[in-house]
Amino acid sequence: MTRAKATKKKYTISVVAEQYGIHPQTLRMYEREGLIRPSRSAKGTRYYTEEDVEQLEFILNLTRDLGVNLAGVEIILNMREKMNQMQREFENFLQYIRENIAQEMFTGDERSKNALVPRRRIELVVKHGRVD
Repeated sequence: MTRAKATKKKYTISVVAEQYGIHPQTLRMYEREGLIRPSRSAKGTRYYTEEDVEQLEFILNLTRDLGVNLAGVEIILNMREKMNQMQREFENFLQYIRENIAQEMFTGDERSKNALVPRRRIELVVKHGRVD
């Protein structure tokens, strides 16, 4: 991998403010409120990553286009993070099932044939991240 690909693009506060037509103080306020978290250089210069800029775009969409106040933005961002966490946990659980439980349940081995209540062969179908 080349050095250019290994390093992520970073933008200064003035570049981001100009690109989105907002005052740098607005970005500083969003940071104080915990809505965005730019990294800092050793000298304290704020650097915004692509993820920070995407977060800013989402915040601006909520405030400018939908009229949500900053308290509402914070609630929405927290809910969004919780939903993302739940999605990751579900995907990990589904992977666990695929790797461990499904193999045992769906192989139709001899143990299940000799069980008190024999199990039928079950097909696990996954569509768009859902188990049907």
